[in-house]
Amino acid sequence: MILDETSEPDPWHFARSELASAYLDAFDLKLSSARGLFARRRMGKTEFLRRDLLPAARERGYLVAYTNLWDSRSAPDAALLSALADALEPQGVKAVLNKLGKPVRRLRASASLPGVAGSVEAEWTPPRGDSGATLREVMKQLDRQKKPLLLAIDEAQVLARAAHGDFAHSLRAALDIRKLRVKVIFADSSETTLREMFARASEPFYNWATLEPFPLLGDEFVAFTVKLMNAMIKNKLTLAQGRRAFDELHRTPEFFKRFVERYMLYQPQGVDAALAHTKASVFSDEHFLKQWSDLSVADRAVVTLIARGDADLHGTQSLATLSAWTNKPATKNTVAHALRRLQAENLVTRLAVGHYRVEDEAFAEWLRRTRQPR
Repeated sequence: MILDETSEPDPWHFARSELASAYLDAFDLKLSSARGLFARRRMGKTEFLRRDLLPAARERGYLVAYTNLWDSRSAPDAALLSALADALEPQGVKAVLNKLGKPVRRLRASASLPGVAGSVEAEWTPPRGDSGATLREVMKQLDRQKKPLLLAIDEAQVLARAAHGDFAHSLRAALDIRKLRVKVIFADSSETTLREMFARASEPFYNWATLEPFPLLGDEFVAFTVKLMNAMIKNKLTLAQGRRAFDELHRTPEFFKRFVERYMLYQPQGVDAALAHTKASVFSDEHFLKQWSDLSVADRAVVTLIARGDADLHGTQSLATLSAWTNKPATKNTVAHALRRLQAENLVTRLAVGHYRVEDEAFAEWLRRTRQPR
């Protein structure tokens, strides 16, 4: 579902208008219709999509649709169909439902309808059954609109799951014949899965979009936030102090904002106290114990080695460490099987041959600080 983020301005949002324009300019060239963006969790992808890219696309005359498939992992087809339907005028939604023999459930205040006092919107739930048929009908209604469409799919990795293969193939087919009018952003926190979606010949979206890392926030974001904070508080923070906190929080925007909030509320305690409190909060047992307990002992051992920067997981020293931690002889197969499981759960991503990284930096820091994999 697409929400009107601009209706509730966020004073702490660091606008990235130039980056949004760059993506839209690339689509305007009509040489490509899709891009895949990847970055770790909490790095600002979703905020950029909803507060920068989609509003900029609206200003350029696009219809816009957004969905986060992580919120609908068991039914990504319903989530995506709802997002596409939200991009239609209400009368377009009703046309879809009429074609499918589904009545509009009820009306609620939102978008205006010609000739109707006030404003209404058709609220609907995508019908169960053939989601491919529903998709085709929704796309036909979008074809009747004069505007092009920008579709942003967050956590697109969900579409790569085998259970959703039929719908993914239907979506690929629907988008293939509309490349000039429908532009798509696939965003994901799992570089490994996103690459597999577009690099494996067996996948529905094989070779369908260019992939690139999402540009991360840096010193300009820190300077913006510190300046805004200093306009509100008595005990000013220096830019150097802000940069240090950002670095120690692994340059994670979400964590830095938590630090800023803590410092503003407890200024007399000082910067170091605010930073220590933030670290204890974001790298705490509360967030990660269940994730940890669901892993096998071998998987715990391997992910801990990765978090600690082990460069040779199959080497003699690593295997000896794994054997000690698991209390049984570890082999290269032990490592290989653990890596497959960890990647399947999107806990670990492969950067290159033999080089792996824990997807969630907060989880990695928690492992480095507190864990022994027994």
